[in-house]
Amino acid sequence: MLQQLNEPVEWDIIIIGGGATGLGAAVDAASRGYKTLLLEQHDFAKGTSSRSTKLVHGGVRYLAQGNIKLVKEALKERGILLRNAPHVTSNVSFVMPSYHWWEKYYYGIGLKLYDLLAGKLGLGKTEFLSKKSLIKVLPTINAKGISGGVLYKDGQFDDARLAINLAQTAAEQGATVINYCKVVGLRKGIKKINGLFAQDILNGKEYELKCKVVINATGVFADDVIQMDDAERKELVSPSQGVHIVIDKKFFPGEKSLMIPKTDDGRVLFAVPWHDKVVVGTTDTPVEEHSLEPVAYEDEIEFIMSHINRYLNVEVKRSDVDAVFVGLRPLVHMKGQKNTALLNRDHTIIVSLSGLVTITGGKWTTYRKMAKDVVTNAAFVAKLPKKECVTDELKIHGFPGINAGAMQNAGTTTKDHLYYYGSDAEHIQQLWKENPSLKELIADGLPYTKAEVIWAVRNEMAMTVEDVLARRTRLLLLDAKAAYAVAPVIAKLMAAEMHKDEKWITDQIKAFEEVSDNYILGE
Repeated sequence: MLQQLNEPVEWDIIIIGGGATGLGAAVDAASRGYKTLLLEQHDFAKGTSSRSTKLVHGGVRYLAQGNIKLVKEALKERGILLRNAPHVTSNVSFVMPSYHWWEKYYYGIGLKLYDLLAGKLGLGKTEFLSKKSLIKVLPTINAKGISGGVLYKDGQFDDARLAINLAQTAAEQGATVINYCKVVGLRKGIKKINGLFAQDILNGKEYELKCKVVINATGVFADDVIQMDDAERKELVSPSQGVHIVIDKKFFPGEKSLMIPKTDDGRVLFAVPWHDKVVVGTTDTPVEEHSLEPVAYEDEIEFIMSHINRYLNVEVKRSDVDAVFVGLRPLVHMKGQKNTALLNRDHTIIVSLSGLVTITGGKWTTYRKMAKDVVTNAAFVAKLPKKECVTDELKIHGFPGINAGAMQNAGTTTKDHLYYYGSDAEHIQQLWKENPSLKELIADGLPYTKAEVIWAVRNEMAMTVEDVLARRTRLLLLDAKAAYAVAPVIAKLMAAEMHKDEKWITDQIKAFEEVSDNYILGE
């Protein structure tokens, strides 16, 4: 991929940002036949796109706000994503308890409308639950005051695994996608942007790249790129952070998820089984600064802990939290609006006078529609030949397809993390056959084998220990202390594969320990 930057070519489209929107745009642009380059300053999905609540959803609360258009669009996109990437997505049941007799019918009728809006792409019918039925499916729920509830269907996914698969899909469609390559300036001709300047942050090499149009898909960093183009431009993004805690399944057994429709700050609260753990969240706190490693505030942790303990009949203590992770939402600033929970979740596209196309806002569920819209706009700005979007039918890398039988034969199920590799699972198993030592676990009690580390380096552009432990596997988000402990093993495996020295190993372990501290909840 890097060698292609040395060639004196003019790209049709250069995309800045390797999160959900940028990667989606790369897939869209390349599949239309445009010569496409994507540059990401860190790793793919390093920021917000690996720290979501892990839901592919239409947005029940947007329905309550009356935003039917956004809900309908998101439900359509939910269906398309579950169809095109079944290996990293799943259909999950949510239970919403009611505490007054009328709530069950109030929420139930709303959720029946939710089903109706999904149309043919619906995931199953909403059901009314008696108190007895609800306690049966949520055995640790605090039954005090519950009159019954509603069960509805929505989608779930592994966000970072999907991001890696999108990078692979973009490459298969002919795009060049590069992580650890930072854009340091925009290149301008007579008033119009005609390229940019970038630097490989791993070796310091600088590049001057020509293109017909630049797409800014940098999420909470969008204003940084906008101000490279126009230093006087007012800020567009109001970052808001969402905190999640991860706890053991013993506190929330079963396969059903919990959805509390209204918390003290007006947000919904989820408890969602994920990779044999439970993700609980989230918060919505306005923040002044954006960061690659946002940190949870103490009052946010307290908010989540107090709410989950209010709704469960078992107590979750701080020492029971296996990991804390924080995502920043790139919400579009609205005059006079202080509460970020009320800011628009729809996406916004802005074209500057010099032709910079910026997209921000939105959410993972609608990444494909956002990509379609921004590429269509960029092609118009650059006067590229008009070509139709084809991503509604495009299968994402790893789609089981003809290899579904092989996955079943190998015993991979949604309970087995190899399932999330889709058709690549058999290639990892092939590594076991070629070198039986690669079938060894990276540590006792953890499901990951050494082969997955080697696979991540060879086939998924993993360049650091953090890439492997946070985004190729999800260990850092599932059990931060276990990730901290296993970092030296990962560093040595990667060093042998990448021909790195002892200093690289030491530096990598130190860098990962600094990052993982943010994910470990202190006493």
